[in-house]
Amino acid sequence: MTERFITNGTVELWTEEFGDPAHPPVLLVPGSMASGITWPDALVGRLAAGGRRVIRYDHRDTGRSSALDFDAAPYTWTDLKDDLLAVIDGYGLDAVHLVGHSAGGVLAQWVAAEHPERVLTLTTVGSSPLGAGEGRTIMNALTGQAPGPDDLPFPRAEFVEFFAGAAVNPPAPDRKSLIDFAVATARVLHGTALPFDEDAERALAEKIFDRARRPGSETNHQRAFAADPAFEPVDVLGRITAPTLAMEGTEEPVKPGHSALIADRVQRGELLMVEGMGHMFPAPVHGAVAEGILRHTAR
Repeated sequence: MTERFITNGTVELWTEEFGDPAHPPVLLVPGSMASGITWPDALVGRLAAGGRRVIRYDHRDTGRSSALDFDAAPYTWTDLKDDLLAVIDGYGLDAVHLVGHSAGGVLAQWVAAEHPERVLTLTTVGSSPLGAGEGRTIMNALTGQAPGPDDLPFPRAEFVEFFAGAAVNPPAPDRKSLIDFAVATARVLHGTALPFDEDAERALAEKIFDRARRPGSETNHQRAFAADPAFEPVDVLGRITAPTLAMEGTEEPVKPGHSALIADRVQRGELLMVEGMGHMFPAPVHGAVAEGILRHTAR
């Protein structure tokens, strides 16, 4: 593996590369408020062993990438999208196989719609369709609103209950409380079909906290989302020409049924359901997720 910092203006983006540089490039995009290491080492290793050049990176305000003063220099999700393009440019790549998890999958759809020449294939995992009002849907669910005619399928009850409670009683801003909260969040996102490995999740939460330039800075993503209506543009999925694999776990608690909508609305879409997976990447699903990505990117 090789680490590298890439810049987008004054922002430093930490990146890490695995596999043979001569192999087809796969860029992994993490979700909102998530760093690149939420793509597990073992899953990344499977992709590299399958003949892919794998690149993962930390969003701004996560991990080892720049931690920013949002009040002094606010940014939007358009800037996060441009960071993604900066990583592609920084590696000197004309185009990549783009794989995005959760909100990272929405960023990936956005790039695929606006820059089709840069995307060889598109894979989304546990994502929502671009422009379909994901933020409005989740907010309506958390505030107890009835589903509207334009809402996506609501999150599962356990997700709504947990995060509605966290909004009223957020964790204290110390290391132990934030790590405990991260583990509790992971348990909810994990689903109930597979055993939850609390030790592994706690080790990951500790690593994420300890490698961050400024723990807590990732919440700036929420402010960026609120400041950027362009993140919810008019539905443009029909403009995505890249072959698209929309992957979702059968235990998805946040965006159940959303991947089927992606597969249906892009020009060349396919749905893959992963048995037992929630909104996380526990070890038992690494094989199925890697196999799906390797098959889809073998073109």
